[in-house]
Amino acid sequence: MKKVIWPVILLTAVFFLALNLTASAAAQQDVPFAYEHDPRENPDAMKDIIVNADAVYGFSPDPGSTRLGVYADVIDWTDPEQVAEAREQRRLYHESMSELYRMIEDMLLEAKTVEEIARAVSERRNELRLEAWRDDPEGLALTKQSNLEAYGSEFGPTPEWLYEKYGSWQTVLEKALGTNAGMDACLGFYDEYYDLYDIQQEQNK
Repeated sequence: MKKVIWPVILLTAVFFLALNLTASAAAQQDVPFAYEHDPRENPDAMKDIIVNADAVYGFSPDPGSTRLGVYADVIDWTDPEQVAEAREQRRLYHESMSELYRMIEDMLLEAKTVEEIARAVSERRNELRLEAWRDDPEGLALTKQSNLEAYGSEFGPTPEWLYEKYGSWQTVLEKALGTNAGMDACLGFYDEYYDLYDIQQEQNK
């Protein structure tokens, strides 16, 4: 009896393993660029982007998105050269964010309150975002348009706007250090900055 049961169990296990691998491969077919962490599992990211099998990184801005819709037709998201240029622009923006951490350290040494730090950091974050486009007037105009549509101000969300939304200066500070997961997914940075995303479950949307 044992000689019969074990081969059957082994064959069954192999069958289900192959079935799972096939299903997993099929699920990935519509996204040519495979992230370690799947942006499709992040509702906050997917509210701004769409799966685009032809896009360099498998995603492109959703034309209907309030936050990223203005970027949907700015470049050809299927063109490696255009995407590489946009990716470099975003890389420089990400690197500029290190200034915010230094600002926090300095203000903590000065015994500033959480509210004071949150206000200063969120305002500087807005400035850095606009400064990233200083050599690109069209990009700057689009960013201001996006800010205006999303936050009611072309300069970005004010500390008061953020506090009213989140009800905590600590959260305002945390949000100032965050990054748009959707745009990162479109430009190949999703895994690199995954730890910064506040992943919201479907039931919490």
